Amino acid sequence: MTIRQASLTQVGRNSAPSIDRAFYRRIADASTQRERVKTFTVPILSGRAWKVPAGHVFRITAPEGAQVGELNIWGANDAREHMWAARTRQMQTANVSTFDRIWSTLPFFRPIATVTADTLSEYGTDEHGARVHDLLGTYCDPYSNKMQTGEDFDNLCYSNLIRAISPFGLSEFDIHDALTVFQCAGVDEDGKYFKKPSPARKGDYLEFFAEIDLVCALSICQGGDLSSTMWTSGADGLFNVGHPLGVEIYQLEASLLEGWHQPATPEYRGQHGMGPRHMLTPDGSVDWTGPVPQIW
Repeated sequence: MTIRQASLTQVGRNSAPSIDRAFYRRIADASTQRERVKTFTVPILSGRAWKVPAGHVFRITAPEGAQVGELNIWGANDAREHMWAARTRQMQTANVSTFDRIWSTLPFFRPIATVTADTLSEYGTDEHGARVHDLLGTYCDPYSNKMQTGEDFDNLCYSNLIRAISPFGLSEFDIHDALTVFQCAGVDEDGKYFKKPSPARKGDYLEFFAEIDLVCALSICQGGDLSSTMWTSGADGLFNVGHPLGVEIYQLEASLLEGWHQPATPEYRGQHGMGPRHMLTPDGSVDWTGPVPQIW
């Protein structure tokens, strides 16, 4: 029996639409045509949430050194629209960088943020197959921690995010899989997920253009830069290795946004098969007279 080698090709139906790279490159390069309107620091063992108006830029920075952070993103006008990690992996990549887009959940399904700059883009793929800015894994949470250790702990990323979004009227049920900024991770030859020490340096940043009005939340990973064991002996919740992260929000000059418009949602107007039943007749026409199928 002959075993046929399958070729690897990108699935066209799941490919992202083309992107105007010149537009986003112009935004990234326009250092004199933007005004920083807000900046703050997210301390270790904490989280912070903030709003970004459409057409603005926000930047996550490493002001003191390498540190991993968990990022969630929602539509500010309807929190049911939020970052869809799985479809972003499918449409873009498992580790985002410049010109990759963050896609939102159904039925909205559109790019809600676009990466305009990444100072770690040159890292690429290392000798272990790892890359930076990870969409493969997700945050630590107190439920799995309780199951594994028998202990309660309130400063894991899931809880940090919940506290951060509470002032915005969001709750635990709004948390979704995260983009892990500055994390270096991959999948080994056995299909196992792994993480490595973050290659981020003091001053590195990942920058996004907000395609719609956004609410964002960032938690500081309790593992710090993942270069060492998580806790120091007897530290009682203090990092062994870790730093705060920074957030900067910029308003762009109107001229930079000429020709840009907020992405529209798909024009699907079907009824998901729940309208009148339709069938193809032998001559190829459609028969809409059949009954609606019943499941009870």
